[in-house]
Amino acid sequence: MKIKPSLDRTRVLIELGREDEPLLAKAAAPQFKLHNILVPIDFSECSKKALVYALAMARQFGSAVTVLHVVAPYYAVDPYGLTQYERIEGDLREVGERKLKALVEEFVPDEVQAKVVVTNGRAAAEIVDVALKQRADLIVISTHCYTGFNHVVFGSTAEHVVRHATCPVLTVREHENEFIGG
Repeated sequence: MKIKPSLDRTRVLIELGREDEPLLAKAAAPQFKLHNILVPIDFSECSKKALVYALAMARQFGSAVTVLHVVAPYYAVDPYGLTQYERIEGDLREVGERKLKALVEEFVPDEVQAKVVVTNGRAAAEIVDVALKQRADLIVISTHCYTGFNHVVFGSTAEHVVRHATCPVLTVREHENEFIGG
């Protein structure tokens, strides 16, 4: 490799020989790599769409996919105090795990490594926590785009994840390419 000054003072001229080809190949190699993509699933059509996006990226980058379902805390009030919250949450967790495994079998191709995780808790906090524990390089999450009253009542899990995740977050809208406004 020879470096020579050019007529323009802000530039230099670099001459490469055959012996420099390995350096050139290394410089041209992609620097962006995804090892693990986290996809939270609530079994809505929109979350399944997020899984499709994640799988396309996993194929492209040779990434593994962690598919997560969060079982919300069970807050029903039993006037007789007989409700067994742990048993009910455990049952909900088992159902979620069965449904998640069936979804993975249906959507995830054999060439993509997939892991199923089911947790209990508040969805937004659990997604951020699992992403950290699983060392996710990317979270692909669906958003239902609630506004107004629905946003106040239901909150926005995706918004919380975007604000608190330590890795990049790709949000997948329920309805794409629709013109909103007047």
